[in-house]
Amino acid sequence: MTFLQQLPIVFGALNVGFLQTLKLFGITLVGALPLGLIIAFGSMSRFRPLSIVTRFFVWIIRGTPLMIQLLIIFYFPSMALGQPIWGSGENGRFAASAAAFIINYACYFSEIYRGGIQSIPVGQLEAGQVLGMTRGQIFVRIMLLQVIKRIVPPVSNEIITLVKDTALARIIALQEIIWAGTAFLKGSQGISGQVWPLFFTALYYLVFSGALTLLFGWVEKRLDYFRG
Repeated sequence: MTFLQQLPIVFGALNVGFLQTLKLFGITLVGALPLGLIIAFGSMSRFRPLSIVTRFFVWIIRGTPLMIQLLIIFYFPSMALGQPIWGSGENGRFAASAAAFIINYACYFSEIYRGGIQSIPVGQLEAGQVLGMTRGQIFVRIMLLQVIKRIVPPVSNEIITLVKDTALARIIALQEIIWAGTAFLKGSQGISGQVWPLFFTALYYLVFSGALTLLFGWVEKRLDYFRG
């Protein structure tokens, strides 16, 4: 099979793998961004037991490799209960991957949120209370846009890291884009021993990360009126 004959086969497989990567990326953000805010509020709670438990959980998640978390979340429930809870096949592996990524990134986002919220001068909170506003009203009307301005750079870094971290899902045999690329090394669809598909795999990541970098740069410029 010639190189030109291999091209459509390889790109077809990489496109399928990239769609799986993109799906995992999107679902992780949809779940982790709001969950991270909930965890942040838990870690800042005045109810000390809740704050301690939440911070301990975040410490565990941030202090252990995502790869190990993937393996534990995928295999441990089945071993403990004697039956799979994620379902079978590719859908089951995807569900386990999504759960692991959402929990992991929610904990990282929670620390970014917490830092952004606590960086707002306490005088603004006190001023809102003097005006008779509730803590919720103060957060939404006074603090929210300032917090967003401050957390956009670190959140954007985490999101770009997520693009590349999705490759870790292959540890539980999720067929994302790197799985598709390495398949041509081992033998897939009549092609074997070929390393060049991996260079195109890297190109997918590079283009996607570049697009996100431009997007977040635009967002930061739109928020420039909130300085300090």
